[in-house]
Amino acid sequence: MSQDLLTQIYNSFDPFEPLPAGDPAYVDCAEVRGDTNILVDLGNKLLRSQRMVCQLYAGHRGGGKSTELLRLKDHLEKKGCVVVYFAADEDDIDPEDAQYTDILLSCTRHLLEELKNADPAPILGWLGDRWQDLKDLALTEVKFEDLKVEAQIALFAKLTASIRAIPSERQKIRDKVNPHSITLLKALNEFIDDAKRKLPKGKTHLVAIADNLDRIVPIPQEHGRSNHDEIFLDRAQQLQGLNCHIIYTIPISMVYSSRAADLRDIYGDPQVLPMIMVQTPDGKTDAAGLAKITEIIKKRIEPFAPKANLETEIFSSAEGLLRLCLMSGGHVRNLMLLVRSAIDHIDSLPITEKAIQRGITQARDTYRRTVEQDEWELLAKVTETKQIDNDDDYRKLLFNRCVLQYGYFDDEGELQPWYDVHPLIKGIQQFKDAVAQLEKKNSIIVS
Repeated sequence: MSQDLLTQIYNSFDPFEPLPAGDPAYVDCAEVRGDTNILVDLGNKLLRSQRMVCQLYAGHRGGGKSTELLRLKDHLEKKGCVVVYFAADEDDIDPEDAQYTDILLSCTRHLLEELKNADPAPILGWLGDRWQDLKDLALTEVKFEDLKVEAQIALFAKLTASIRAIPSERQKIRDKVNPHSITLLKALNEFIDDAKRKLPKGKTHLVAIADNLDRIVPIPQEHGRSNHDEIFLDRAQQLQGLNCHIIYTIPISMVYSSRAADLRDIYGDPQVLPMIMVQTPDGKTDAAGLAKITEIIKKRIEPFAPKANLETEIFSSAEGLLRLCLMSGGHVRNLMLLVRSAIDHIDSLPITEKAIQRGITQARDTYRRTVEQDEWELLAKVTETKQIDNDDDYRKLLFNRCVLQYGYFDDEGELQPWYDVHPLIKGIQQFKDAVAQLEKKNSIIVS
């Protein structure tokens, strides 16, 4: 097989590009993800509600949420909605340092840019009133009233870009905007109301989807709180305050925190996208989940090698393919990264077991550096119990994808969430030592 084919396959496993709606490479994994269906879980509630709904969507970063949200966008548009989808972290917020103000400005910027039929006067009037304070931060001396409307709108993109890319300007912008965030929200809602009055014929709902907020890194604050609490709880009234349907992604660690009941009271039950279950809680290979992972790989390769045998021509053995699938942990981005890493270590197909092992070793070393010394024992407990404690230490492991969440239906039809240590970590010696020490401790207690 040619070098061109290898390059095509390599690029088909882009780990950072979500699949657009209707992409032939998409694989429906609902049956091995706890029967989750975003079109039902989020879509039906939105379409049937007589008032504006604000919903939360969570899952491990890189687990496939963006692809599912793009499917939802397409579904809602076919049902008569105008949908404004945006990945907030790409241009507007820095996940390492984000606050509510950044999210409000991001929502304003994208709605302003996408809803071109609506009158921007309320928002531009708000910006004009603040211009004396903000013009230095926008790096321009021009008079606001001298700018054309398109240029005035572009200033919002400039402000959010500064928040994202220029740390020294970030807090300055927040300090100027924060005291006026309520009036900005009011102006934004006037703009949204006008947009709803001018929806195209046949369109009945306006929906905003703010993606990638789940990447906001947890930062401890005073009194045991975090920046996640400040954004999603303290600012809940404002987050819910848009006069349109809205969906926010949220860090999975917050859904499994002591704040979970508060989130439910405020927003309703957050929807969670679990991992693809490649193994059962008792450690056996899950045939259905493994088949889905294999199908994901096959569909990425089919456009370039439709007749190639996956186990002999693309991979050198069925055993190597199986090992790669299991080591992904059912995490889609990990799967993409492992395939790419293995291809990095070959000059021609098939992908050898040695190349797969090199990719696994590289990824495993990353996790070795991620886990801190006092966390090995916590991971050993997770692999024994398949559960996590309601504790910040476990939430950190969940956020960092050292612990993955899965789900299955029991004999009584109840969805049972369970957790396990990422398979890559299980091959690390420190983890093996921690498991051995825990087993020894348990045997002493029993005896």
